[in-house]
Amino acid sequence: MSSSIDRRQFVRLGAAAGTLALTGDASRIVTTSPARPTRSATSSAFELDEVTIAQLQDDMTSGKHTSRSLVELYLARIEDIDRRGTSVNSVIETNPEALAIADALDRERRDRGPRGPLHGIPVLIKDNIDTADRMRTSAGSLALAEAVAPRDAFIVRRLRAAGAVIIGKTNLSEWANFRSTHSVSGWSGRGGQTRNPYILDRNPCGSSSGTGAAIAANLATVGVGTETDGSIVCPSSANGLVGIKPTVGLVSRSGIVPISHTQDTAGPMARTVTDAAILLGALAGADADDAATAPSRSHGVADYRQFLKADGLRGARIGVGRNYFGFNAQVDRIMDDGIAAMRSAGAVIVDPANLATKGKFDDAEFDVLLFEFKADLNAYLARSASPHKTLAALIQFNAQNRDREMPYFGQEIFEMSEKKGPLTSPAYAAALAKCRQQSRTLGIDALLAKHRLDAFVAPTGGPAWVIDLLNGDHFTGGSSTPAAVAGYASITVPAGFIHGLPVGLSFIGSAWSEPTLLRLAYGFEQATKVRQPPKFLPTFTP
Repeated sequence: MSSSIDRRQFVRLGAAAGTLALTGDASRIVTTSPARPTRSATSSAFELDEVTIAQLQDDMTSGKHTSRSLVELYLARIEDIDRRGTSVNSVIETNPEALAIADALDRERRDRGPRGPLHGIPVLIKDNIDTADRMRTSAGSLALAEAVAPRDAFIVRRLRAAGAVIIGKTNLSEWANFRSTHSVSGWSGRGGQTRNPYILDRNPCGSSSGTGAAIAANLATVGVGTETDGSIVCPSSANGLVGIKPTVGLVSRSGIVPISHTQDTAGPMARTVTDAAILLGALAGADADDAATAPSRSHGVADYRQFLKADGLRGARIGVGRNYFGFNAQVDRIMDDGIAAMRSAGAVIVDPANLATKGKFDDAEFDVLLFEFKADLNAYLARSASPHKTLAALIQFNAQNRDREMPYFGQEIFEMSEKKGPLTSPAYAAALAKCRQQSRTLGIDALLAKHRLDAFVAPTGGPAWVIDLLNGDHFTGGSSTPAAVAGYASITVPAGFIHGLPVGLSFIGSAWSEPTLLRLAYGFEQATKVRQPPKFLPTFTP
């Protein structure tokens, strides 16, 4: 398979009360002719539009709101915006226990005070993250549509301990966009097609598409996505959000449906850098069931807000990855405006600061993912409640349920992965070594050292493309791959709009550089402040 197909179709976009009435039935998920928006969708009447965690904590302290009232408002918003009206279709399932959890947290607040900034805050998480409750964990697949996880994922336990209320799960690109070379981002057999709330016939991008669309549409305060390569930063960019792709190992992956143990991570998706920083502090932590998290004992931070400085760009050395530009002239103009704003805010700009190894590890990355997907998914399924215990069994299920599971695209990647040997294969070892050398030693590490950079910046992606169930995604360009393959940190921040569609700028750094990147991202956000809520337009009208 050519590297161009790899990049466009899945690698940059893939990775990690009751169910919605909209199911995987192909006759019920054609969304390229969206309904006209309702008044409630396009107005600013929703009480919690663009509200932040700090504002909600103030409201709960003053008695204006309780956690229960917040949950009630968001659940009503989901019913109004997501399931009816504009039918964004981003929430695959709501939590039937959410109100009871909120009530308990309200009592605790009265009796003992709040646990921290997330106490009572409604959160949405992606439907590939295990919850041992009355919700399912399906990765969007009908094969797992009735699977109830035997235990909470580690990050779910962290969220619950922080006092967050998990109000539901978001739709995703089925199997985190790692099933077919012609997949449609935001579509799953169980959940149907998620739509971009800015322009409804546009794609929400990436496998964390449901989280991106839901948080942009103000269906919860913050959300959790997962990424293997692009699936946090791409939907964050396409939906006008801040998205943090953490260093691999900062956030546990245990209890999350996997693609790749060398690249997978969960991370925050929020409307502000501050809210993303708060959520990152809750998610990060060492987990005995995920050996990669051992370094987070020394690198993790309980509260990342300490790094958020309004003048965070002053004196910073920031490189410009010009060889990730050029796929869209309007995107380039937005990036140049953002670079000018950084310079005005006191940053030292090194332009260009190009990654010498761009494109030199694309094929090796795909090979690594194929090997690891088979091994890691089989291990996950063996511990799960799913009746299907292997990738081979899933391939058979899809074939037997072709009309529901494969009405638009197939399972070529599943089949390629199933043909791979074990992780002891010399071919796997060689591909992994190439990825690490080219993305780390000769790539990001060399670039940062050569120019003495704190980070480099590049376009996260272009404006969202039209949903195309017949031909698949039309990804045009982006910069997620270097940090994804290296396992390093990156943060995308809203940078501008093209005809009403958001575009993000990515700050890319070294391993464990989250404090630095948050400082830079916050400085950029404060200098630009371009985030705007969606208008739920039915289509683009010139």
